[in-house]
Amino acid sequence: MALGQVEVQLAGGLGTGLLALFAVAGLAVAVAVAASVVGVGLLLLPFTVSLVRLVAERERARLGRWRHQVISPYAARPATGWAGRTRAAVHDPATWRDLRWLACHASMGLLLGLLGVVLPVLAVRDLSFPLWWRLLPPDETGTSLGFPVHTWPAALAVSLMGVSWAAILVGLSPAMARLQALPGLRLLGPHPSVDLSERLARLSVTRAGALQAHAAELRRIERALHDGTQNRLLGVARDALTRDPASAEGAIDRAQSAAEQALGELRTVIRGILPPVLEEHGLAGALTSLAADCPVLCQVTVAEPGHLPVAVESTAYFIAAEALTNTARHGRAATASVSVSRVGEAAKPQPLVDGVPLRLVSPGTRDRVRPGGESMATSDDTVVPSGLPLSDGSC
Repeated sequence: MALGQVEVQLAGGLGTGLLALFAVAGLAVAVAVAASVVGVGLLLLPFTVSLVRLVAERERARLGRWRHQVISPYAARPATGWAGRTRAAVHDPATWRDLRWLACHASMGLLLGLLGVVLPVLAVRDLSFPLWWRLLPPDETGTSLGFPVHTWPAALAVSLMGVSWAAILVGLSPAMARLQALPGLRLLGPHPSVDLSERLARLSVTRAGALQAHAAELRRIERALHDGTQNRLLGVARDALTRDPASAEGAIDRAQSAAEQALGELRTVIRGILPPVLEEHGLAGALTSLAADCPVLCQVTVAEPGHLPVAVESTAYFIAAEALTNTARHGRAATASVSVSRVGEAAKPQPLVDGVPLRLVSPGTRDRVRPGGESMATSDDTVVPSGLPLSDGSC
């Protein structure tokens, strides 16, 4: 990570550290009130827990911006009423983990963020000190640590101190950022005893719905491109016939040629978005069509996983299409095979060439696999699909 990004991360941690300090102060007030006026203090408890959780969510969002995904552990349907909210907060392991994080971040996290902001200022201040120290009143010239400076050798020594600040900044800032994020990564996620199966199932259904809507939108775009463009090109031919009947035949021929060329290009684009063969023959027929065009002997095996979402079918089709295209391009293979099987609640497409699994290398195919399913990254930045979830509840 670049030094500038590290400094931004530390500065963001300083912001959430200040919020954590404010939450600690609010918690201390609530405890003090509870000790003196029991009823009022207990009434403040749900509000205080909400304040702590709000600060914790800000930290989760901050960590997420720096590629540290922390899942929120809170219940999807919070309890209602003062008694219910108080009971849920006391018995929720996330509450106590949040409080432990709050204590760490309001102290150590705040200090590290402050150092991350102050160190660049000290480095710039002392490095540039020889340029402007003579402009200050004699009683106000001094180093960043407060030592007085009255001579040029001392001023140059201050610049060497600036070099030291810069070295500390470059050497320690990444470790400071990691240390600042560590309590959040360890404490703000779900407790190991919490069952997240229901939440994961809900997220899977949401993702499947989004992918289905995306597929429907692609079909709409396909129809609009095909029908709208064809009608416009026919309209051009009619206009030419109305304006100049004598040369209408040549104009119509040119329009027909242009229409065929344009529609051919549109069909190529459409096949890259959502292949029509999937709509007409399903996944098995589409894969069989791909295998028929493969220059080597190719076997297709499609299990019966039940109804597949359109997004899963199209992703499996493009995985097989790229695999067979690479087979034809390199031309060293003797046999190829494409299989789609069901593994648990996922459909797994597996292209093989001479019995060896093929890897996906094009950015387009990688982007199709990642939003629709799981994948395994390899050392050479390629992707091997490990499963496309059948999470729309239709299987």
